[in-house]
Amino acid sequence: MILIAIAIILLSLLLAGCSSSSPLIPDIFLISLYYEKYPPTFDPAQVAPGVTTAISNIVGRAQLEVRVGYFGICINPDGGAFLCSNNASSLASQVSVDQDPLNLIWVASTFKDSIVFPYLIIVAIILAFICFILLATFPGWHEETDEQTGSEHDVKPFPSRPVSQVALALIFVASVFVLVSVLWQHTASVGASTIAQDLGNGSVVSGVGTTAMILGWFGFALFIIVTIGLLVMILSISILDKLTDQE
Repeated sequence: MILIAIAIILLSLLLAGCSSSSPLIPDIFLISLYYEKYPPTFDPAQVAPGVTTAISNIVGRAQLEVRVGYFGICINPDGGAFLCSNNASSLASQVSVDQDPLNLIWVASTFKDSIVFPYLIIVAIILAFICFILLATFPGWHEETDEQTGSEHDVKPFPSRPVSQVALALIFVASVFVLVSVLWQHTASVGASTIAQDLGNGSVVSGVGTTAMILGWFGFALFIIVTIGLLVMILSISILDKLTDQE
């Protein structure tokens, strides 16, 4: 139960990333884009390598940074505090053309609206919560008196097999949903980050949020541990029941 509670908290934090300007929330992001001058990469496959100079002139001294979460976008126009909102238009209205000459806020909004899909994680959290409630119904330790000796000893009855099987099915489905979401998140973030930096060659830097990746994979790992634990428990009870019946 503790592992499920921790996993739910981690996944909830993942979904809350960039949804507000509260401390640490802007640090939970899927992808970041920001202006920074660096030596551009040249390759024979580039038809117009000189375009990097034009982009550099357009960018000028811009230093805006954009971070994208599941339900929000955070911007840092001048190196100060982050401004966060789920409405990209409201964020864009608070910066000038010189601060975002390549429309990184719009690019981030497109990524959030067209690529990011948080609903599998939401369903997984709901299923895990139901599993948590079912586990709470499992009988605990209590004292019983031995009829032959009259002594008291602690016993713990086996949990209901149907309830155990339902809990196992729920946490297994939740694990699959989280796995698909985290893989989707990782692949999409890396791909979008690489393309954005290549397009802004020499003027735009992009990166993938490490914290978001850790939260997603840790949540999945905890769900898998719970799934294996429930499976082992059900199999162990089944074996004990067979041995008891044989005796």
